[in-house]
Amino acid sequence: MNKNLEKFWVGFDLGGTKMLATVFNQKFQCQGRSRKKTRGNEGAEAGVQRIIETIRSALEEADVQASQLGGIGIGCPGPLDLDNGILMDAPNLGWSNVELKRILETEFDCAAVISNDVDAGVYGEYRFGAGKNARCVFGVFPGTGIGGGCIYNGTIMRGQIHSCMEIGHINVIPNGPRCGCGRNGCLEAVASRMAISAAAAQAAYRGDAPHLLKLAGTDLSNIRSGALAESVQQGDQEVELILRHAARHIGLAIGSVINLLAPDVIVLGGGLVEALPNLFLEEIRDSAKETGLDGLIHSVNVHTAKLGDDAAVMGAASWAREIVEQKN
Repeated sequence: MNKNLEKFWVGFDLGGTKMLATVFNQKFQCQGRSRKKTRGNEGAEAGVQRIIETIRSALEEADVQASQLGGIGIGCPGPLDLDNGILMDAPNLGWSNVELKRILETEFDCAAVISNDVDAGVYGEYRFGAGKNARCVFGVFPGTGIGGGCIYNGTIMRGQIHSCMEIGHINVIPNGPRCGCGRNGCLEAVASRMAISAAAAQAAYRGDAPHLLKLAGTDLSNIRSGALAESVQQGDQEVELILRHAARHIGLAIGSVINLLAPDVIVLGGGLVEALPNLFLEEIRDSAKETGLDGLIHSVNVHTAKLGDDAAVMGAASWAREIVEQKN
């Protein structure tokens, strides 16, 4: 196809600690990309400007003009007004009521589709990765929090206004540790990377994780997925127990989800799973059997994600194309 006649699609991931923009052709082959770190203290106006700059940088690398775009898909954290494309609240960024859809459509003169960043990642795995062609895919992405998403018959499952599948806020320990949402005993409070890092830091401080202490000290900002994995590889048994305890809770929650949705594929993603895939697969497969019904558990395949950082951008871009083509 003549490149001047071809439509291109931008996927943008605003989740985590980075902004990533990728330009795809009609076959969803990467043509160009740009990455920048997010800045939690820069404010919404400056942050949105950096989103625009990141997209323009990716377009420049791809040698694609904005006039050639079929649409932009952006995966965002926080509560969203999906129909109106408004990022309602993103505490990690300090943004609220940002009209991303309107701003991007005005700036690039093409359709913009806003989705939850985990939904975008799970949709990417459904289209191109570990959940390809499944009827029902449920994804769980442990990270700073624990995100979930579900693709059912090719569509992202959502509420009337907001995204759904907040598995991180399923109560797993009544009157348990306090969660960032203000409630007690949520899955995030016991199994997110933040919760794991806090427990590992205490173990290092007590002298029960000497390798972790040497690698990262007791500062939570240094105890990330790679440091935890290296600590386990070097023999810190206490850190391995902490990780297995967290993975077990995730599996128990997944077993309950299996009872509700009967998915054919569970996809596990995020930095923790990428760093320790065998540990998480083993614990989650085993513990899901404790809460999932036998007849449903045995029909589910549990896989680690295949696309890494590309999951959210590929999912956001391909979901944008799906929505645009439905309207046309």
